Amino acid sequence: MEAEIVKVAIDGDVATVTVHRPEKLNALNGEVLEALLKVFCALNVRCCVLTGAGDKAFVAGADIAQMAKYTAEEAVRFARLGHHLGAVMAEVPYPILAAVNGFCLGGGCELALCCDLILASDRAKFAQPEVGLGVIPGFGGTQRLARRVGVGKARELIYVGHTVDAQEALAMGLADRVYPHEQLLPEALAMAGRIARNAPLAVAHAKRVLHTGENVPLAVARELEVQAFGLCFATEDQKRGMQTFLESPKAPRTFVGR
Repeated sequence: MEAEIVKVAIDGDVATVTVHRPEKLNALNGEVLEALLKVFCALNVRCCVLTGAGDKAFVAGADIAQMAKYTAEEAVRFARLGHHLGAVMAEVPYPILAAVNGFCLGGGCELALCCDLILASDRAKFAQPEVGLGVIPGFGGTQRLARRVGVGKARELIYVGHTVDAQEALAMGLADRVYPHEQLLPEALAMAGRIARNAPLAVAHAKRVLHTGENVPLAVARELEVQAFGLCFATEDQKRGMQTFLESPKAPRTFVGR
């Protein structure tokens, strides 16, 4: 599966999806968003790594040359497309790992925030600089960023619009891991492989409950977890996984992790 501006490579149960506009630092336009939507809806994998082409940028923002011509109505349609992509990324049953290999600015930062985990190169740079262009984040950045790093830090990043490096992003919780640049993609694929080896329905249930639980009262989220826990016991993965565990000669009576 391959589009001119979004490339897909599949190795077993893991997909690598690459935004491929290196001459534009992988900037997002309507065509890229539509291509990503088609890819994520079509993938049948257990985990996905999302990255950008080249050695400079994950996604260096939205395509300003295209956006500069928008009317207010066209801008709303563009923002809705970005929000729809984020909703789809949250709803697909497989985790999506952002491998941030360089500039991750504006819409690129928002795209990374739509992923389940953000893994960064030590060369990565993050920012929400939209106010300097007379606009605000439009693909969910005001909401997802606040949920990830807290409202105060999100206000600082959005109001000031300054750039933070990978280590600062890690310290504030914007990035989950930081790796030496050359090791980023191998490490991201290794983590994706570990996820893919786990029971896919259990991972899918965990993703759904984690995502839904962020936006509902704690009591409701706890009941979602209870119901999903029960659903796991109707799967062959649970039966096979627990039986294999119990048959292991070194198995303790309770699960203590890997």
